[in-house]
Amino acid sequence: MHFDSDLQDLASLLPKGMLARAERAQGATKSGVDEGLARRSFLKLSVASGFALGVFPQSALAQEGKQPGPAALKPFDQPGAFVHIAPDGTVTVTINRLEFGQGVLTALPMILAEELDADWSKVRAVHGDSDPAYVDPAFGMHLTGGSGSIKRSYTQYRELGARTRAMLVLAAASQWNVDAASLRTENGRVLRADGQSIAYGDLADAAMKAPVPHKVALKDAKNFRLIGKATNRLDATAKSTGTQSFGMDMQLPGMLTAVVVHPPVFGARLRSVDDSAARAIAGVKAVIRMPTDRGGEGIAVVAQGYWAAKQGRDALKLVWDTSAVEKVDSVAQLASYRALAKKTGLVQFKADVSALAKAPKKISAEFTFPYLAHAPMEPLNCTVHVTGQGADAKATLWLGTQMPGFDAMAASKVLGIAPKYIKINVQMAGGGFGRRAVPTADYVVEACTVSKMAMAAGLHDPIRVVWSREDDIKGGYYRPMHVHRAEIGFDAKGKVLAWDHVVVGQSIAQGTPFESFMIKDGIDNTALEGMRDPYDVPMRLSVHHPKVNVPVLWWRSVGSTHTAYVMETLVDEIARATQQDPVAYRMQLMGDKHPRHKAALMLAVEQSGYGKRKLPKGQAWGVAVHESFDTVVAYVAEASVTKGVPKLHAVTAGVHCNLAVNPRTVEAQVQGAALMGLGTCLPGAAITLKDGVVQQKNFDDYVVARMPDMPRITVHIVPSAEPPTGMGEPGLPPLAPAFANAIAKLTGKTPRALPFKLA
Repeated sequence: MHFDSDLQDLASLLPKGMLARAERAQGATKSGVDEGLARRSFLKLSVASGFALGVFPQSALAQEGKQPGPAALKPFDQPGAFVHIAPDGTVTVTINRLEFGQGVLTALPMILAEELDADWSKVRAVHGDSDPAYVDPAFGMHLTGGSGSIKRSYTQYRELGARTRAMLVLAAASQWNVDAASLRTENGRVLRADGQSIAYGDLADAAMKAPVPHKVALKDAKNFRLIGKATNRLDATAKSTGTQSFGMDMQLPGMLTAVVVHPPVFGARLRSVDDSAARAIAGVKAVIRMPTDRGGEGIAVVAQGYWAAKQGRDALKLVWDTSAVEKVDSVAQLASYRALAKKTGLVQFKADVSALAKAPKKISAEFTFPYLAHAPMEPLNCTVHVTGQGADAKATLWLGTQMPGFDAMAASKVLGIAPKYIKINVQMAGGGFGRRAVPTADYVVEACTVSKMAMAAGLHDPIRVVWSREDDIKGGYYRPMHVHRAEIGFDAKGKVLAWDHVVVGQSIAQGTPFESFMIKDGIDNTALEGMRDPYDVPMRLSVHHPKVNVPVLWWRSVGSTHTAYVMETLVDEIARATQQDPVAYRMQLMGDKHPRHKAALMLAVEQSGYGKRKLPKGQAWGVAVHESFDTVVAYVAEASVTKGVPKLHAVTAGVHCNLAVNPRTVEAQVQGAALMGLGTCLPGAAITLKDGVVQQKNFDDYVVARMPDMPRITVHIVPSAEPPTGMGEPGLPPLAPAFANAIAKLTGKTPRALPFKLA
C-alpha cells in the first residue's frame, strides 16, 4: 500500500461539515453543519466521582433519539463532554485542541470557567480525543490550526460554562425548593439571598440529572473576572520542572520502539537490502521492508528501546533506486522559478498596468525565499496498540496531533479497523507549526503500517515509532520555496500608478483532500494570502504553481511568511524613494478602511518612541504591519549592521487581536513568533537539495534562532471587547520586513532574499 494512492480516498471520509465548506467555496449552498451530529444527543453517563455528563464513546452516538434533551444541541454543545466537577470542587475542563505551546490548555478553561463562575484555583485541564464532541464547531472536523482555537471556540466554551452553571443552579434550587432566578453563583458556589451557599462539588451528582438548557445568557464583558486578566499557564510548572509528559514520553507495558529509514530522494524505492547486521543487534525484534510516503519504500527496525532500534538502522546496508523520481536541485530550481516569474501566471487580481511604461519612478524587484523545515523541538512520534483480531480488533493511538479525527480515519484505512474502533489520545506536543496537521497523515500512516506489518511478523506489542531530528529535517514536509517579481510605477508623491506582481511557488493543497475548497481556478490562495491589503494599490497579481518532487505543507503563518515581507519592504522602499516617513506613508496608503491596522501600528510607534527617541549611533528604525488570521501585528524594530552582519536589538509590538483572553499568552505568542520570524533571516535558515537529497540534517546546518539572537521584545495590545481573533501565527510575518527595513535605512539597500545575504 502506498500513501499517495489512498490519499483521495480519505476525501470521502471527511466530515460533512468540511465537505459542505468545500462546496460553499465552489458556489454550493448546502449547510456547513453535520446534520447527523446535529440530530444526536449524547448519553448522560453516570460517573461516581462527580459531575460528568459524559466521556462519550462513539458508540453512544448510536443511541440518538433515546435520551431526553433538546435535539438541536450538537455534541460540541454538550457540557458533559467538556466539564467534570469532582466532589472536592475540582473542575476539569477538556480542551478540543492540541496544546503545543500556544496556551490553549489555559485559555480555553479560562473562558469556560468565566461563565461557570468556577474557583480558578481548582480548575484543571486535559486533552480531548478523536470523539466527535471535540470537532472544531466551525469546520466540522478535529482541527488545531489557522490560529483558530480561541477564535472558533470562544462562544462555544462560554456557552458550555453557562450551561453547566445553569444546571448547577437548577440542582441547588431543587434542593432548597426555591426559584432558580433567586440564586447567584460565585467562585465555585451557588448562593442564596440569605447568605447560605452550596459548593459545586456537593451539587454535582444532582446537576447530572438536570436538563441541559438550550439557550443561555452570557455575561457582559464588563463583568469578566478571568477573561482579559493576565493569568499563569496551567502547564507552566510541569514544563518548567521537566515533569510534563509529551507524546515522545509514551510508555506502555511491553512497548517496542521502531525507527524508519526513509528514502534519500522523495518517493525512491529500494533496489537491495542487506539486513543481516541489523538483525544481529541485541534487542532488535524485526526488520521490516515497508511502503513509505509518496510511493516510496523504507525499512522499519523494531526493537526493545530506541537505542537498539537506531543501532539496527545504522547497521543496514541499502541500495536505492532513484531512477523513477525527479531529483531536485535547488540551484536549477531557482533558475527555473526566476524564468517563470518573468511571465504572467494565473491571475488573482486584475488591474491595468499600462501606466508602468511612463511612470516617473519605478521599482523592479525580485525576491527569493527558500524551503523551510518546521523543526519542532519534539520530533514526530506515534504509538500504536492493536488489540483483538478480525471483527473484534481495536486500535488505540497516542500522539500529539492537530487533526485527531482525520488521523483516526487514516489509521482506520491502514489497519482495516472500523473508525468507531479507532481511538486517538491527544498528547501534549513540543511544537508543530503545521507539521502535525498533514493531509497525508504521513507519520500516523507510517506508524500504523509498522504496527500492521509487525503483527504479521508475530509482534503484537504496542509500538512507538520515533523520528530523530535528522529524520524530521531530511524526510519531512517543508514551507514551499517562492520567488516574487514586482514591477511598480509611482509618482513623486508616492501614489502607485501600476503594480505588476508575479509569485512562483508550489501549491500546498494540490493533490490533497482539501484541494476542492482551497484551490479556485487553479490558484492556491495560501500562496497569495497577505498580498495587497491593507494598501489600496492597482495591483495585477498572478501566480505559477510548478510541480516539484518536494513535499510541501503549511508552515507557521503559511503564505504570509513571504507575502508580508514583499509587501512591507516594497511599501517602505516607495516611502524612502519619495522621501516620506514610512509610518506616515503607510497611514496615508491605508485610507479610512483599516482602523485595526492603524491602531496596531500607532500603538507600536507610540510605545517604541519612534521618531522621538534618539537611537544609539549605528542603529536605525524599521517598521512593518501585517494582518494574518484576522489579527494585525505591527513591529517597530531597532537594528544595526556591523561589518556586514545585521543585529536586531529591540522590537516593540502593537497587536490588535480584539479581546485578549489571556494577555500573558498573547505576549508569549508574539515573542515566540517574532523569534521564529527572526530565525528566517539568519544565514543557514534554508533547506536546499542536490540530486534530490536534502542537504541539511540537524541544527548544526539548519539554523534556528538561539538565545544570543533574542532581541528585547515588548508587546502592547490594543484594547477591545470584540470576540477574539487568531494569535498563534500573526506575530511571525511582520518581523523580518521590519528588520529588513531598518537594514535598508543603514545600507541604502533592501535585502531581497531570506535568509539575509548582505555581502
